[in-house]
Amino acid sequence: MTNAKMTEQMRAGRGFIAALDQSGGSTPKALKQYGISEGEYSGEEQMFDLIHAMRARIIQSPAFTGDKVVGAILFEQTMDRKIDGIPTATYLWDKRGMVPFLKIDKGLEAEADGVQLMKPMPGLDALLARAVKAGIYGTKERSVINAANRKGIAAIVAQQFDIGRQVAAHGLMPILEPEVTISIADKAEAEAILQEEILKALEGVEGQVMLKLSLPTVPDFYQPLVRHPKVLKVVALSGGHSREAANQILAQNHGIIASFSRALSEGLSAKQTEAEFDKVLKNAVDSIHAASIT
Repeated sequence: MTNAKMTEQMRAGRGFIAALDQSGGSTPKALKQYGISEGEYSGEEQMFDLIHAMRARIIQSPAFTGDKVVGAILFEQTMDRKIDGIPTATYLWDKRGMVPFLKIDKGLEAEADGVQLMKPMPGLDALLARAVKAGIYGTKERSVINAANRKGIAAIVAQQFDIGRQVAAHGLMPILEPEVTISIADKAEAEAILQEEILKALEGVEGQVMLKLSLPTVPDFYQPLVRHPKVLKVVALSGGHSREAANQILAQNHGIIASFSRALSEGLSAKQTEAEFDKVLKNAVDSIHAASIT
């Protein structure tokens, strides 16, 4: 069963979740943002060594503390690696007081009915068993909505909850992430359909799930989900907004906390001294934390 202390931290924690889960496809972009160009490494192994060093630097920074960052989402390779000789998930909880999550999806299918479903995950049960062993509390799975298409959105929600049940069967807490693309013309309409479909799907849930959603067009639109007894927590992705814009919108959505990736690491660079790095990270953590506790 899920760890009761971790559940309480997610339910009541006054802070946000750090998304440190860029995978193979998005790692070169994340490294470039961090000031390491593709010419500075060769091959996947070196690339993942560098991204692990970046994540370890964030996790070990004095600016990155459990009183403001209540959890962190890891990529599979990060779960399998160590920080200071300690497996990453154990390090997060024991040394930093943060609840560890694992990103489990294998990327997106081509668009159909205005949405991109998750690709099949044939080895999922084995991965979930490994996650339990590694001390992971929950998982995250992302799919994308590009249009207010009821058929597509219903399919996305059904898939998210199906995988969520598989996750819960291992005693893990699922974060379901049906992301609505922030630039689409019919975003508010897509959000209305999404909320309806999620509320229907929640009726069949035993236990609880978490939801990771794009920041809504109308402030506090997702209050029915925030207050739902089967939803442990609603968290928000930055979705391409700058950190400042994402924080501004998040602050208008009460009871929702951030789960930012790019907006968290914005401004961090491999070339910075420890003092510079810690200062930039502290500003990021403080501002995202403030927006999350409204």
